[in-house]
Amino acid sequence: MHRARLASVVVLLAALAALAFGQEPPEGRVAGSYGSQSSGGDMVIMSFNIRYGTAKDGANAWTMRRALVWNVIRNHRPDVVGLQEALRFQLDELGERLPGYAEIGVGRSDGATHGEYTAILFRTARFRADEAGTFWLSDTPEKRGSKSWGNEIHRICTWAHFIDKQTHRSFYLYNTHLDHQSQPSRERSVELIAARIAARTHRNDPVIITGDFNAGEDNPVIRFAKGEIPRATKADDRPITPMRFIDTFRAVHEDAEQVGTFHGFRGGRSGPKIDYVFAEPNVTVRDAAILHDNTEGRYPSDHYPVIAEVNLRPEDTDAPEEDETEHGVP
Repeated sequence: MHRARLASVVVLLAALAALAFGQEPPEGRVAGSYGSQSSGGDMVIMSFNIRYGTAKDGANAWTMRRALVWNVIRNHRPDVVGLQEALRFQLDELGERLPGYAEIGVGRSDGATHGEYTAILFRTARFRADEAGTFWLSDTPEKRGSKSWGNEIHRICTWAHFIDKQTHRSFYLYNTHLDHQSQPSRERSVELIAARIAARTHRNDPVIITGDFNAGEDNPVIRFAKGEIPRATKADDRPITPMRFIDTFRAVHEDAEQVGTFHGFRGGRSGPKIDYVFAEPNVTVRDAAILHDNTEGRYPSDHYPVIAEVNLRPEDTDAPEEDETEHGVP
C-alpha cells in the first residue's frame, strides 16, 4: 500500500477508536473531512453563519440544532473559523463543547457582549494571536455601535494576526458580515476593509477574509474584492485602496453551478453564493468546498458553511515533489 494512504488509514482508525471511547480524536482529521493531518503549513479555514440563537425558527430553533453546529466544527476540525450571527450564549456553548479552540471578538452593539459577534475561533495548540481587534463598518470605525451608509443595524469586522507555533509563519484573518439590505453599505464596507488590510502592521504577511457578504459573485462588492473592478461604488471620487483576492472555492471549482450557500433550512443548492473564504494570490489553495452536512434533512444553519484548505507558502515549482496525501473534500 502507498505510504501516504497507509498513514491516512492509521489516522482514520485512531480517530474512530478515540470517538468510540469518548476521547478527543488525534490531530489527523476525522472521517468525512479533510483526510490526513495538515503538514508543511497547510491549514483549514471555515466561514460559518450559524444563525441567531434567538430567532423564532420553530423546529430549526437553536436548541433543536445546536448539536448539529457543534458537529460540523468537530467533524471537519478547521484550524480557524470565522463565525457570523453568533450571540454570546451561543459562543459560550460552543466553547464548552469544542475544547481546544479560543475565541476572539466582541458584540457589535456595545463592543462588549451585546449583539452579534463576527467571532474568530482558532486552535490554541497550533496558533497564538499577538494582535486582534474589531472595527465598525461606518464612517467612525472605532466608535462602538456606530453605523452609516444606509444599514439599519450595526455591522462589524473582527480581525486577528496569527502565528503558527510550529512553522512560525504568520497571517491575518478578517471576518465580517455585510448588510443584508443596503447595497451602499456593502460597497462602503468592503472598501473600508480593504483600507484596513492595507494599513496592517505586518504588511508582508498574507491575508485571508471570511464572511457572509450578502452578495453574489456578480455583485460589485465581490468583483471589487477579486480585483475585477477598481472600486465597489461610483458614488464619489474618494481614493480607494484596491483589492485582489482569490475566491478559494472558485480556485478549485471554477465551473460549479449549484453553489447557493443560503438555503433557509430547506437544503437547496440553487441561488447565489454569498459566503466566502477569500485569500491573497500568494496563498496556495489546496482544496475548498461548500459543506452540505445534515442529519436526515435537518441542517445546522440556514447557511451552508464554506471551507478551504490553504498553504501560506506559495508553490515552489522548482522544489522536488513531496509524498503528500491527497486531500479529499466531502
